[in-house]
Amino acid sequence: MSVAEGLVWTSEFRSPRNSAAEVKGSIHDDATASKLGFRGGTVAGSIHMDQFAPGLLELYGEAWFATGGMSLYFTKATTDGEPVQATVEAGAERARLTMHDVPGDQICEGTASLGPDARSELSKRIESQAPAAPGSLRILGQIAVGEEHRDIPVRVEAEHLLKSLETLTEPLPAYRDGLVLPPSHLIRLTHQVRKHTVGKAGTSVGLFGALETQALAGPLRAGVDYVARTKMLKLTESPKTENAWYEVLVADKAGQDVARVVYYLRFMKASSPLWA
Repeated sequence: MSVAEGLVWTSEFRSPRNSAAEVKGSIHDDATASKLGFRGGTVAGSIHMDQFAPGLLELYGEAWFATGGMSLYFTKATTDGEPVQATVEAGAERARLTMHDVPGDQICEGTASLGPDARSELSKRIESQAPAAPGSLRILGQIAVGEEHRDIPVRVEAEHLLKSLETLTEPLPAYRDGLVLPPSHLIRLTHQVRKHTVGKAGTSVGLFGALETQALAGPLRAGVDYVARTKMLKLTESPKTENAWYEVLVADKAGQDVARVVYYLRFMKASSPLWA
């Protein structure tokens, strides 16, 4: 059913690939993920974002590439090729996003909008999280809230985007014909700042707990040089993880901000010798 007809769009079941399976020691590596209690190497949450794009374009049109936002909180990790289905439910101020696997378990939930949304999924969740107690963090103990990094060059090569279309769940024409960055590649672009934001976390294993993309003056494209700056927004803790919440603002060569991405990274305590 189309959004126009019933205000609901549902994708076919797709089988996202674990494109980082060869990265040994990461959450995407079968051996490492299994040791930490997962069923196997996990599919990056950013890859799941791509599956919502056709529904958001049906709802908002091509303007979504220019000023659209998507905010997803991940609730269950998937493994390579595991079928999942995305749903977009239109709303007055924002769309509601959900994804489920074949048995019906929820993979993620979130929101989308045309233009910035002060009540996006991540905005609400970061607001509700209590900050970590002073001195309680070991993995992220050397990182401070408010810490900033500037003038970081970032770029996604056109060749990489075109190659990735072979496995992308939704290889839309705009990606090939206009080199528009899919949501997963906007994450790839901004994840290049990781060594600046959480490089002090050392060898502990991290994974995406939530991601938010917001185009401000898009679309962003492959083969274009951008400049990023970052700010650590909050540090939190759970019984199993230490968590970093930070934003990345992307500017073009003229200095205009063209996108904002918010990360919620979970670092597994069981993976760190600091928690042995």
